[in-house]
Amino acid sequence: MTAIPSGRPHTFAKKMFIGGEFVDAISGRTFASINPFDGIQWAEVPNADHADVDRAVQSAKHAFPEWAAVSGTARSRLLRRLADIIERDAEELGRIETQDNGKLLREMVGQMHALADYYHYFAGLADKIQGDVIPTQQPSYLAYTVREPVGVVAAITPWNSPLLLMAWKLAPALAAGCTFVVKPSEHTPVSTLAFAERVHEAGFPPGVFNVVTSISPDVGRALASHPDVDKVAFTGSTAVGIDVGMSAMRNLSGVVLELGGKSAQIVFADAPLDAAANGVISGIFAATGQTCMAGSRLLVEDSIHDDFVQSVVDRAEAIKLGDPAAADTEMGPVSNPAQFAKIQSFLKKASSDGGEIVCGGRSDPVLGGLFMQPTVITGTAPGMSVVDEEIFGPVLAVSRFKDEEEAIRIANGTPYGLAGAVWTENLGRAHRVAHQLRAGTVWINAYRVVGAGVPFGGVKQSGLGRENGIDAIREYTETKSIWVNLSNEPRNPFVLG
Repeated sequence: MTAIPSGRPHTFAKKMFIGGEFVDAISGRTFASINPFDGIQWAEVPNADHADVDRAVQSAKHAFPEWAAVSGTARSRLLRRLADIIERDAEELGRIETQDNGKLLREMVGQMHALADYYHYFAGLADKIQGDVIPTQQPSYLAYTVREPVGVVAAITPWNSPLLLMAWKLAPALAAGCTFVVKPSEHTPVSTLAFAERVHEAGFPPGVFNVVTSISPDVGRALASHPDVDKVAFTGSTAVGIDVGMSAMRNLSGVVLELGGKSAQIVFADAPLDAAANGVISGIFAATGQTCMAGSRLLVEDSIHDDFVQSVVDRAEAIKLGDPAAADTEMGPVSNPAQFAKIQSFLKKASSDGGEIVCGGRSDPVLGGLFMQPTVITGTAPGMSVVDEEIFGPVLAVSRFKDEEEAIRIANGTPYGLAGAVWTENLGRAHRVAHQLRAGTVWINAYRVVGAGVPFGGVKQSGLGRENGIDAIREYTETKSIWVNLSNEPRNPFVLG
């Protein structure tokens, strides 16, 4: 296993993983991974095309019958072995992700330690996938169900948390008995290739897990639309998710789509205000706002609006930007130039739409590069782009509300429905509002908390299906109904049983 280089500009080379072997692209082409902190190329990986996709899918298809026949207990052992290897190498995997996407090293290392928990959790479910015996009105028949793996799973993963968001797909899929092909983002390919080395070390059979890397979006479409793929799992923007879903539907392949969000944090006057301000900061400025669950809209009750917003601004202005590998850095750079340009375009539009930028609003004048200041915009209203559209950056849009009914109406007034939060010390209000929010996850007096056993996913344009928890196992299995005739008596062949 190769460790990441301690000094640069030395280039770190990796190969794809197909059929249990580390391989180059058939064409021999490669592309570079750029560190967003300093703009220096630090890694080189294969640039796959359609032929490589087919090679990976055929490998997974060939491996599927044997892997599906492996007992749940044996699959569980392999998943636990992989989890232990991830825990052992958490520091190295975290450093790779930081160099690929610019997020804080302490967060990435923390994610890698948490990653092991996901594989342990689904290892615990691998031998507990069961059906039901169903009572019927036909007394001479036994009816029961079994849950069987769907087959070959194709995953397309994003650049913000590549290994964590792959785990939300891979761990339940492997536990269920599926085989897997993943294409990581072209911005962050290296950690997934490094992860493949750990899968190989754990001893998974050849073809069970495969990785293709490419700079071309056509390769992702080719994977999603491949006729031998049975399920497609995708995390990313809603627009791309729709494209992926339509590609999968050409073969009637199932999909799990975890898409965009425009999540609201609702702060009532009776909220624990210090904790709420901290939660707002965590929800939008942690991870440089580059997370689908970002609490990018702040809804504040009129009576506390000015004071509360000022406390958020004061904290935002104190956030330390810098080298994501440094222990005291609180916010790193935006992950790539295209995303940086997108954020800047939203800020220009916000000003012209009538929003007031009361904090940040521009690239950092000291660090330059891809560093964007934490930004707070007040005076926002429905219809403004910063309110209605996902920005995926450190930009908070603030709105007022006068009562509970208005807060719920504003919070639900977007096409998205991924997450949200309610900040109040009124127990009845907390539950009442949480139940009325159209979102897949609602936190009460908290934000940005996830766990292996708790389902995650969205409603409306935030996605289809659920990841994590027992629900995820169901996404990667299909129900088969079996009828057994217990009678020796002949039946009328022209009457429905």
